[in-house]
Amino acid sequence: MKKMLSLAAMFAVLSYASPASAELKISGDAAVRERGQWNNSTTDKDLKTQYRVRLNTAADLGSGYFFKAMIQNEGVAGGWQTVAANNSERNPLEVSNFYFGRMLEDCHYMLGRIPLNSVNNPIYDITLYPVPTAFTSAGIYAVDIPVATWNYDRVFGVNYGTKVGGGELNATIVIFDNNSVTENTTATGDGLFNDGYALNLAYKTTLGDVTFEPQAIISLTDVRGVTYQKVSPNTAGANVTIPAGKSKIGLSGFYTICRDTKGESNLVATNVDYDGYLLRAKGESGPVKAWVDYNRTKDKSPAADVTYNNVFVWAQYNVKLHESAAGTLSLTPTIRYRASGKDVVGAATVNNNQLRTELYATVTF
Repeated sequence: MKKMLSLAAMFAVLSYASPASAELKISGDAAVRERGQWNNSTTDKDLKTQYRVRLNTAADLGSGYFFKAMIQNEGVAGGWQTVAANNSERNPLEVSNFYFGRMLEDCHYMLGRIPLNSVNNPIYDITLYPVPTAFTSAGIYAVDIPVATWNYDRVFGVNYGTKVGGGELNATIVIFDNNSVTENTTATGDGLFNDGYALNLAYKTTLGDVTFEPQAIISLTDVRGVTYQKVSPNTAGANVTIPAGKSKIGLSGFYTICRDTKGESNLVATNVDYDGYLLRAKGESGPVKAWVDYNRTKDKSPAADVTYNNVFVWAQYNVKLHESAAGTLSLTPTIRYRASGKDVVGAATVNNNQLRTELYATVTF
């Protein structure tokens, strides 16, 4: 609590800086949610009370230069702290993302921990989690917004965007990890520039009323994945948004592939060989938002071929209790359901399903 008050006091002082200094604008949101969770086992169920506070800061430095940052708790998944015994839990606030750069009329550039908006763009989910971390209720899957939950929806990189034709082209050099920590040797194969680098390319344009955004993530060096390490996966696909009166329909499709004869799995040399895809159909109409994801990944890296199938449904209804220029207060009942299957050649299919019912109370300011 003292740390939170100190941060608030610091922001207050900065926001009233002298005219010669940049004005710091503060916004954010706070939410409480009740989550009911049921997994495959009838005994595996739980009810949790959780909360999250996020503070956004922005500074206009003039001539198009800017700075932005978000503060939240990164000690727990998604920043959602669960109430503990005797309210003994701690909720430290940390710098989650930050980036600065310059916005010009026809182009922009920025550097830092850049937000991804991965909830609305599943390319990051299928790239980072094509193979489940563990086929259990606690595993991380390509569906159910894993990058937003486990990676806090940001990545360190350098971005440049410019207008091309009737749309905007964005290129981002992403630094996934600091894998190369020693000098280049025959034993390690590390080099000065052998950290985890990737290139993220996206082009957003409109075809009539339809927004079309093809995108690709290309590995420039070996990266350290969660399930496999020293691998160079590549992903490509597109997001499409179709207006329908006061509603809109979203369609997404992305394919990822990885072939590495010198990969690793938990420091054990592995011939990594997998490919998978993720398809999404999404609808939004007023207070209603819902989407369905289907992910299929075939992993030939282990001794036996394994195929993972995931179906995920997210549905929510947002009720505005108060809305003004200063902020909003809303209630959002939500249902999240995942049905997962693991098919091993020569063995019976293993299923692992999960249902979550949630009620969010959120204030924005």
